[in-house]
Parts: sequence; structure tokens; C-alpha cells
Amino acid sequence: MDFLLHPSGAGQKLLVMLIAIALFVAVVGLLLTLLSAPKRLPRWLAALGFLAPVLAAVGFGLVWPALVTVANSFKNKNGTEFVGFANYIRIVTEPQFLIVLRNTVLWVVLVPVLATGIGLLYAALIDRTRFEKLAKTLLFMPMAISMVGASIIWKFVYDNKVGLMSEAYVGLAHLVGQTVSAPQWLMNVPWNNIFLIVVMVWIQAGFAMTVLAAAIKAIPEDIVEAGRVDGVTSWQMFAHVTVPMIRPTIVVVLTTVAMTSLKAFDVVRTMTGGNYDTSVVANEFYTQSFSNQNKGLGAALAVVLFVVIIPVIVFNVRQLKRSEDVR
Repeated sequence: MDFLLHPSGAGQKLLVMLIAIALFVAVVGLLLTLLSAPKRLPRWLAALGFLAPVLAAVGFGLVWPALVTVANSFKNKNGTEFVGFANYIRIVTEPQFLIVLRNTVLWVVLVPVLATGIGLLYAALIDRTRFEKLAKTLLFMPMAISMVGASIIWKFVYDNKVGLMSEAYVGLAHLVGQTVSAPQWLMNVPWNNIFLIVVMVWIQAGFAMTVLAAAIKAIPEDIVEAGRVDGVTSWQMFAHVTVPMIRPTIVVVLTTVAMTSLKAFDVVRTMTGGNYDTSVVANEFYTQSFSNQNKGLGAALAVVLFVVIIPVIVFNVRQLKRSEDVR
């Protein structure tokens, strides 16, 4: 029966998969049979019967790994000795990790502000225009591309030999009578962080535009008409009517994009691998845990990321509830 835990070959792996599916079907069927039996069951027992598998899955898949990660964050590189807060002290004192924290803050500040700002202005400009659907599609298209795919596209854009950005840079230099060669954009510290952030903004602006455009369309028409009758300009309408009316939605979009930025990994890993002072907490966690085999430090970085993201999630949930109460 050892092959159930350590299957080798396609045949054994397929057999293990079929056994797992059969066990799942059997357990669900048994629960449904017991809970739908003619004999009347207490409501709490029926509820427990349906919740128990879910709670077990959450406990085994989320709670237990989280507890293990927290415990490992207080251990050494091999996870064999207790070192207290040594890993956390390294994170907040060593220059290498201070750069990682600085980059993470830069991402969390710039990406939400730029993506939400672009999405809001774009949604307001194309609202009720003739080509509104086409315009929305163009900005939303990057959302359909995976993070890795978008990173590869922009890595070609930043290529110092054949990249679009390099060609534009060299062409502009020729226009003013200078002959230059394009720099290595992704190695140019600290501007390379901005170039990576541009990729995330390019992806997230479509999400922000879609949500904010829906919020703008939900503004009562009589308010818009009243503003037009009063003779307000388009800018006044945007600043004093549109933005205040959709403020809860703007906050939700900001916090949602901020959470995505905190977990930024694919873009950094694909484009620079975290080199040239571009690493962020999520990427550094992966590097320390798997590349450097430093279980303790990797776990500490994961805990830091978890602790930082909790207040953002709580705030986002409260804003969603508040916006639902307003409706």
C-alpha cells in the first residue's frame, strides 16, 4: 500500500486519483444519506454534518499550515533550533531586507493610486460616449492576460536592443541631434522598480475602470440632469458630483488593488527575479524558502506579509458592507 503515499509512474498516479475521487463521493454520499434519513435529526447535528467536511478542509489546508509557518518563523535556517525573534530582527535591520520593505511600500502606494486614478478618469471620460464599449474593451484587455504573460510582453518592451521603449528613446535622441544607446532599463536602480510597477498598473487599470464605470452608471440620472440645468462644467460635475457619489467604490477599488500589490510576485519574478534591488516581500519569501533553503527566514517573511495584509482586508470588508448599507 506504499504506492498510495508515494505513487510512481502514470498508472499508479491515475489509480491514486481515482481512489481519492471515489472516497470523496463515498463520504459525501454517506453524509447526504444520513442527513436525509426519514428519522428526524436535531438541526445542530444536520448543520454540523454539512459543516464538518468544510471545517476540516479549512483547518487542514489553511489553519494548520499557518500555525506551522508561524512556528517555523522562530526557528533557524534548517528549522531545527529555536532562535526567537532573530529572523524578524534581520528583516527590519539588514540593508538587503530594508530595500525589500521599501520596494513593497512603493508598490502598495503607487499601484493603487495610479491604477485607480487612471481607471476613474478613463471611466468618466468614456461614459455614455459613442465608442464606450470599444474603449472599455481596450483598457480591460490586459486583465485577460496572465501576470507572467504580461511580464514577458513588457520584458520585450524594455529590451535595450529591440524593445519599443529603447527604440523610442534612441529615436528621440536622434531628433535632438544626439547619438545614444538605450540603457538596461531593468538594471537601472531605482527606476527599474517604477518600470515594474508600470506593468502592474497596466493590468489593474482595467479592473478599476470596470468597477468604477459601473458605479458611475449607478448615479441617479436626476442628479446628473440637475447639474446640467445648473450649468456646471464637466470638471465640476466630475469633482463635486461623480467622485463624492462613488467614494465608497473608489475606496474598495483602492484597497483591493493594494492587496494585489502586496502579493506581487509574478511580475518581479518573471522580469528581474528580484535582482537589481527590485525584490518585494512576496518574492523574497519565495527566494529565501526555496532558492536559499532558509525555512526560518522565509516563514518570517510570510508572517510579515500576512500581518500587513490583514488590516487591509478588514478595512476592505467594512467598506463593502458600508457601500451595501448605503444601497
